Amino acid sequence: MKKLFFLTLSLIFVLSAGFAQDAEKDYKDAKKAFNTYMLDPTANKPKLKDAVDAIDRAMGDAAIQKLADAWITKGKIYNEIASQITVIRQTNLGKIEDLPAVANPAVQAAKAFMEAIPVALKKFETKDALTGLQATQSNLSNFGIVAYEGEKYQDAYDNFSLVLSSHELLKKNATKSALDADTDMNNQLYITGLAALGNKKTEVAKPLFEQLYKAKFDKAAIYEALYQIEAEKDANAAYVYLDEGRKLFPDETSLIFADINHHLKLGKLDALIDKLKTAIAKEPNNVSLYTVLGSVYDNLYQKTVDADKAKADEYFKAALDYYNQAAAKDPKNVDAVYSIGALYYNVAATITQKMNALENDYTKEGLKKYKEMRDQVFAEFDKALPYFKKAESLDANDENTLIALKEIFAKKNDLTVSSEFKKRLETIKGGGKNAKSYFNE
Repeated sequence: MKKLFFLTLSLIFVLSAGFAQDAEKDYKDAKKAFNTYMLDPTANKPKLKDAVDAIDRAMGDAAIQKLADAWITKGKIYNEIASQITVIRQTNLGKIEDLPAVANPAVQAAKAFMEAIPVALKKFETKDALTGLQATQSNLSNFGIVAYEGEKYQDAYDNFSLVLSSHELLKKNATKSALDADTDMNNQLYITGLAALGNKKTEVAKPLFEQLYKAKFDKAAIYEALYQIEAEKDANAAYVYLDEGRKLFPDETSLIFADINHHLKLGKLDALIDKLKTAIAKEPNNVSLYTVLGSVYDNLYQKTVDADKAKADEYFKAALDYYNQAAAKDPKNVDAVYSIGALYYNVAATITQKMNALENDYTKEGLKKYKEMRDQVFAEFDKALPYFKKAESLDANDENTLIALKEIFAKKNDLTVSSEFKKRLETIKGGGKNAKSYFNE
């Protein structure tokens, strides 16, 4: 049994030695292939793929992973791929498909150079790794920008964050970095924060934007970002950032809209009016601003209709005015058209509530008053109906429009049409779609 045991150990040793030799050969082959490629990149392009394949196999071995030069070799190979891709993108000369297909080459190159530093045994190895890391910074930045513009925020963040961490490592080793100037550092913090925010990494984005906030970096998005991050916990406390940003950048529309949304969320209607008018002055063709301001006045009308008729009438006229302006700017804007109909419909609903209180009053005066109110209700329905018809012709599947049409036709005792809209509502609620509008135009 002992002989068999020792025989097994010997076999394992032989196999391990064989694998180690193969890994060492791959590492050397990778260096040789890459050096041949670099002598003439155009003529020796296939050698770059040979180098990638060989170094990837070699780096799977634990012994090779302890060699700084192996990591440096990998870093050089992958950084060359990143550089070639960057050149092709910038000059449109050559094809990216002709290069080895590797994921995130700049990221892999930077990480390889970083791995080399702690295992370097000689000064020149450390220097080579740091030089390689310096070279990756521009590629990381370029790849990050391309990913960010393509809304691939995870890839953008992976590249951008390594620009920052490579800077820290270079500075730790007293080596020049692309981020030595404060402006360059702040720009990198900024774009990295935006990428993190785009990828919903708020816990990562927060310290980056806080650093920029303390440095008073001149970007409006910093204040909006910090507001968004803090508003998840406390919108009122977060408003400090938004308020400060609005004072520093009064013409920045993104901050204006964030301010509007903040007040909408908290239901601070009175404060919204001036903010929306300011936004309209900045973007006079933005139809949604007119509909939102119309809805603010609409809500104020609803709140004051029973308490202050004069004020309510003022709010009603303002709501109708802004809804009409929206519809005039975009006649096919369903929200604007529907909102005008809803404005009249809600007037009818308010009168109906008062009218219902007279249902059991059979006096001559009570009956007269009931009839007057009933006539008013139908008059408001008649004002609302054309707008609901128009809205339905624009969108046959808007649930609110269909509900309003069903109710109005029911009140008018047109049960056939009312039933039709009931069916259309059921179709939507069942997960279906109405194939075409009832009121075709």
